[in-house]
Amino acid sequence: MIAVIAEITVAEGRSAEFESVVGDLIAQVKANEPGNVTYQLVRAQDDPTHYRFFELYVDKDALEAHGKSEHFRAAGRLMAPLLAGAPKIEYFDAL
Repeated sequence: MIAVIAEITVAEGRSAEFESVVGDLIAQVKANEPGNVTYQLVRAQDDPTHYRFFELYVDKDALEAHGKSEHFRAAGRLMAPLLAGAPKIEYFDAL
């Protein structure tokens, strides 16, 4: 399995919009991506603009399907103006 951790900083005052977009994305991932095991957004307790996605995919094909999906691409277009900078994305082998 492949794990992804994406660190996101949202622009001041845009957190509610970001969480709404991500809520819709999570619903789409769960409904349409059988190769996705986990897709969870968490927010830092000490900084409401700091988030992380925790993602787990059964294999490389599932991860690639996620990145190519229309719902992911549409959410990316909606999220882009809400971010304070580029996401930091790390890939791991799940043990």
